Amino acid sequence: MNDVRQVEVFLHGLVVGRIAMTPDRVCAFQYDPLYLQSGQSISPFHLPLSSELFISRLMPFDGNFGVFDDSLPDGWGQLLLDRRMRSKGIAPNELTVLQLLCFVGNTGRGALEYRPDLSNADDMAAEEMPQFDFEAYREESKKLLEQSSYAGEDIETMYRYGGSSGGARPKAFIEDEDGAWLVKFSNSSDPEDIGKVEYEYSLLAKACGIEMPDTKLFEGKYFATKRYDREAHGKIHTVSAAGLLHADYRIPSLDYTSLLLACQKLTRNMKEVERLYRQMVFNVVISNRDDHAKNFSFQLVDTKWKLAPAYDILPSAGFGGQHTTAVNESGNPKTEDLLAVATAVGLNKSIAQSTIDAVVSECKNARMARYDI
Repeated sequence: MNDVRQVEVFLHGLVVGRIAMTPDRVCAFQYDPLYLQSGQSISPFHLPLSSELFISRLMPFDGNFGVFDDSLPDGWGQLLLDRRMRSKGIAPNELTVLQLLCFVGNTGRGALEYRPDLSNADDMAAEEMPQFDFEAYREESKKLLEQSSYAGEDIETMYRYGGSSGGARPKAFIEDEDGAWLVKFSNSSDPEDIGKVEYEYSLLAKACGIEMPDTKLFEGKYFATKRYDREAHGKIHTVSAAGLLHADYRIPSLDYTSLLLACQKLTRNMKEVERLYRQMVFNVVISNRDDHAKNFSFQLVDTKWKLAPAYDILPSAGFGGQHTTAVNESGNPKTEDLLAVATAVGLNKSIAQSTIDAVVSECKNARMARYDI
């Protein structure tokens, strides 16, 4: 592990390029010459398809590029990785970005894979796993969250299920006859029925015309969403807005105007901009103020970029009770702010107003509107 000086990045079996560390402890990346001949940029704003040597900055991803930082676990996944490393006698804070990417290997979110692969995913896949026990996972998760030195009765199994996940709440990736799912579990600050609440808001979002992955409740209480970065024939290259724009998702760092303009530039499709605008309106109406830069993603599908299906949509507090992503520079927006954003990004005013009216009406009819605009 200490000999990792360079990491190869793969996408759909092809070598995309290589990452190394500079003496200043930031990442340097260069596309592979063969990939340059027929590939596409994996992160158009910060890593355009070019033969040049790209050097990252220290902030906001500790010297990493955003597109690769997206592969790393955060929140719950980071906690599992830390406990797993400590159980092996490794100090997590001493691991370099390159070493962390190697521990991700081929298990990360999206489609990028890293070699040398230290994830042990192939060895774990060969082991026969018992049927997933929701209650046992919830109880172990609770202990891990409450006890700072607790490593878990079987940290390897816990890591296998949730090690690549992000966000603060405990999560697990499981598969059943319907496909691959991301299952969420409550943390200490959540109400008991948080799973049911998120499920109901996922149905409301769909009723409002927002594209979401399939959702369901396991055992009547554990909210699950189908993985939108996986499909029958493989993985989908997926990058968050934070990763694409190098925006710090831990603090307020974006305005929806900037986000929508980035969507327009990336996708070159106003229909995708309209989809994101509808999601913004929905977030405002239901008071989903935890709308940080990592809660929006884009996907490269059949050589074209598109907005990823929506996720993490339910009422939440945000920073100081305001939207983490501002609306026309306001954390507590009104209708005029929503319309001002539409004007700024070139969205037809009648389309914007009809979108607002439709979302407000649907949410009020369901008695789930939380903010009067």
